[in-house]
Amino acid sequence: MYDHIGLKVSDLDASVRFYTSALAPLGHILCSKDETSAGIGPKGEPALWLYLDRTGHSGAAHVAFRAKDHAAVAKFHSEGLRAGGSDNGGAGPRLDYSPTYYAAFLLDPDGNNIEAVCP
Repeated sequence: MYDHIGLKVSDLDASVRFYTSALAPLGHILCSKDETSAGIGPKGEPALWLYLDRTGHSGAAHVAFRAKDHAAVAKFHSEGLRAGGSDNGGAGPRLDYSPTYYAAFLLDPDGNNIEAVCP
């Protein structure tokens, strides 16, 4: 059901230390890290993404749900708008993520970034 989860953090290094330690017994490792983000999960499959937020407004969640195809991504977006969500990026390719990444984004009523993705 879930593809990945993204969390905004105020101190990336401290968060990486915590999550890599806490999740190591579950078989998760640090898969990717740069100055502004880190990906943690099974080897080669980061599923928890940490994003540095220097604004002091960390805490808004990003949750991505895996969709079976492009039509399901588009329907997620349109139905979510009808149900009170706000547009945060319509259905389409996200070539900056990968050549085959296709997604749509909505903000839920609380401002969390909710995504449907067909990778």
